[in-house]
Amino acid sequence: MYLKSLTLHGFKSFADKTVFEFHQGVTGIVGPNGCGKSNVVDAIRWVLGETSAKALRGDEMADVIFNGTDKRKPVGMAEVTLTMADCKGVLPNVDYNEVAITRRVYRDGKGEYRLNNNLCRLKDIHDLLAGTGIGRAAYSIMAQGQIDMLLSSKPEDRRAVFEEAAGITKFKGQKKEALRKLEYTEANLPRGADIIA
Repeated sequence: MYLKSLTLHGFKSFADKTVFEFHQGVTGIVGPNGCGKSNVVDAIRWVLGETSAKALRGDEMADVIFNGTDKRKPVGMAEVTLTMADCKGVLPNVDYNEVAITRRVYRDGKGEYRLNNNLCRLKDIHDLLAGTGIGRAAYSIMAQGQIDMLLSSKPEDRRAVFEEAAGITKFKGQKKEALRKLEYTEANLPRGADIIA
């Protein structure tokens, strides 16, 4: 499985529809300061479900929408589509060779996620990518300064990266969800006893 393309429209400095094609192997994005390299990384994190505007270098989620310039009007929504190829057999319950994840946000704050152009929830995307090393906080996306931060962080903080690389975060998430359901069920047991009484 590999990143095939990234399509941005109205996201940060990308007012016009812009498509980045990635080929297998190592791909680098280079350019002068201020050309939007960090915005490409932000777009990948955002489409994978980043919910913190601060992590995207903004104050609120509407800050990801192109805000206009002296010569251009602002746009009404931001949309990013990330396409991955060779997914069959790698991603669970996927019968397609290519998977496209899309996220949109509008100026009024409403947003949506799409998986192969079908509406879905953020949880569906997290479940699909769990254990693959791909995600908004996974080790596959390292922004500027994160490698130094990782090397100088506490062992407990580094553990999360190693667990993701080992593929056990998916199972830890499933365990957490199962325990939450058990707690909910146990909280309902006294109500059942009241009804029987």
